[in-house]
Amino acid sequence: MTQRAELSTGEALAGLLEAYGVETVFGIPGVHNVEMYRALPRSGIRHILARHEQGAGFMADGYARATGRPGVCFTITGPGLTNILTPLGQAWSDSSNVLVISSALDIRDSAQGRGRLHEMIDQRGAASAVTSLAMRAYTPKDVRDGVARAFANFASARPRPAYLEIPLDLLREPAGEGWEARGLPGRPSPSAAEINRAVARLNAARRPLIILGGGALAAGAAAVTIAERLNAPIVTTTAGKGAVPAGHPLCLGYVMGREALWEMLRQSDAILCVGSELSETDFWNDDVIITRNLIRIDIDPSVMSRPHTADIAILGDARETLEAIAPAILARPGTGSASFAAGDADPLRAMLARVLGVIREALPLDTVICSDMTQIAYAANEIFPVSVPRTWLHPVGFGTLGFALPAAIGARLGRPDTPVAVMIGDYGLQYTLNELGTAVEHQLPLVILLWNNDALGQIRDDMVMKGIQPNAVTLRNPDFQLLARAYGLRAERPENLRALAAAIRAALAADGPTLIEMTPRMVNG
Repeated sequence: MTQRAELSTGEALAGLLEAYGVETVFGIPGVHNVEMYRALPRSGIRHILARHEQGAGFMADGYARATGRPGVCFTITGPGLTNILTPLGQAWSDSSNVLVISSALDIRDSAQGRGRLHEMIDQRGAASAVTSLAMRAYTPKDVRDGVARAFANFASARPRPAYLEIPLDLLREPAGEGWEARGLPGRPSPSAAEINRAVARLNAARRPLIILGGGALAAGAAAVTIAERLNAPIVTTTAGKGAVPAGHPLCLGYVMGREALWEMLRQSDAILCVGSELSETDFWNDDVIITRNLIRIDIDPSVMSRPHTADIAILGDARETLEAIAPAILARPGTGSASFAAGDADPLRAMLARVLGVIREALPLDTVICSDMTQIAYAANEIFPVSVPRTWLHPVGFGTLGFALPAAIGARLGRPDTPVAVMIGDYGLQYTLNELGTAVEHQLPLVILLWNNDALGQIRDDMVMKGIQPNAVTLRNPDFQLLARAYGLRAERPENLRALAAAIRAALAADGPTLIEMTPRMVNG
């Protein structure tokens, strides 16, 4: 429906986002972006007030990862943008569709060094470092075009964040006509010749291997069909956890950081890699380079030969491509199964495995778990079984602290009927703990699993391993029980693993968030 011409550009923006299917916007109103908020009360869009722009960005990222729909943020000129750049960097590295719309200084007086409020020399340039699109509008038409470009990319290209800035004077200008959603393109489709080449190579292979990344989360059923016919093991990246059920006999899960997997790659005569850039943070070793026998399926042409060499490179949607390949794969005799030597677990990993086992048993299989950069999550990346797509959200590439709590808020708002849990460390929680207030305000029944070892444990252990005397890795923590209650949360500190299981079950049934503080002492309690 065409907006009335007398609406301002700021007002018309809300209706345009609604036309593209946006139901939720995360952000913080400020003196520079209030015109974006003028029409929100009469729209169908729900606004979630974050406590910090970093929290808003991570909420939008969690919303996008958990739902598959773009997460949208409003922010202000200058510090609002710089605060949200860290979440944009995480969304960029982990392939997440986030749209940030920011105010900017007036067109007539932009970045002239006159000491304007929130002035930056090159605001759009700052955003361009961590987005696929960084756009500045000069006319109402530019706003319409910018939103259209963002949603066209979201629909057809590799998921990545986009940024649009709207100058203050433009927000107040009459919007004019044409504020309708435009038709969106689809993802690229593979050619029949490419499918035939891949099928022939896979059918001839004696030691095939399948790798599923975050781009293959919707392609799990077809991947399982191919694997079962080939008797081929399936490996996932961290982002790909849940693409196929963890209990499937051919699924090895995330084991890409192990030397035994690197040897499997060297021995395989057909490696089918779907929806992964095969990055350093997948292998945790930048010396692992695949130079032969690689069949690559991706919607991002830039990753097809960087740095790995693909014998067959197929630009196409993961699900559509695997569904085209699967029927032509010849079934081999016998029932396949895959095994992987786990090796001896060190005492820390063995302890964390016991805790993670209790957590996995207590949480429903479809629980969306948002994890942070913390020792318990690093262990979980490998040993915590995940069987449902979009239920393991971890900040892999950019590796920022503080992701988990606000991401879980976004995930729960996007999937209100699905349990959501947080797995975070004592230091990481303090990056965004102010968002506890947001969780309480919206009565979100989050299960917040806080691993408290009173240290930057992983950094301390790295120092020891590298012969560095541990320093600057211990901290004075707050009383997390009192802190949680000050925000209005339920809070528990289980004394043993049995009590942990009971606390998780109670938190799942609660009518608001619960902080469950776990400590190493709990394991032996």
